[in-house]
Amino acid sequence: MENILIAGATGHTGKRVIEILNSSENFNPLALIRKEEQRQQFEDMEVEAVMGDLEGDVSHTMKGIDKVIFAAGSGSKTGPDKTDAVDRDGAKKLIDAAKKAKVKKFVMLSSMGADDPSKNEDLRHYLEAKQEADEYLRESGLNYTIVRPGALTDDLGLAKVKVAKETLNERGEISRDDVAFILVMSLADPLVKNVTFECIEGEEPIKSALIELSQLG
Repeated sequence: MENILIAGATGHTGKRVIEILNSSENFNPLALIRKEEQRQQFEDMEVEAVMGDLEGDVSHTMKGIDKVIFAAGSGSKTGPDKTDAVDRDGAKKLIDAAKKAKVKKFVMLSSMGADDPSKNEDLRHYLEAKQEADEYLRESGLNYTIVRPGALTDDLGLAKVKVAKETLNERGEISRDDVAFILVMSLADPLVKNVTFECIEGEEPIKSALIELSQLG
């Protein structure tokens, strides 16, 4: 089994990722936590937790790790400084640590609109932070997948999407359930390797959509 480190494991999407990985036969999830009191919720799920703060030192977090899912975020209630510290600088730190440890793949949860933050003034700073982190990953030399979903909802996942490399040129929503499934599917080595794509709710099953993206080269 491959060991998968999940940054943002305590967030809404991260928790769903952990649940999916925990029931799989191929992956062993490890939750990145920054507070000791967060450990118990994962122990209750029989999931190992790794202490590491994205605003501090994360160089030690990659021991025995095969792949990484970055689903961390500063949240909508925090200011620009926190966004920079977590969404941008925290991502860069984890990318550096992953590169040093020679992990096989780094899957990044980004956001629709990160290709051109100037188009969304309300979210511009957040999207600029995501854009910079995405670019850093692309230039890192690591195998990567960058997933840029539309607006996230807590609706039940439909497992059907609409996807496009780089940009869909349309807005839409997608459930956290489906985004979590996409992140996990992206861990597979041949799938969406070194691909950046946007995704919203659609008509195509997730698996076939990702396979088609992979074949586009």
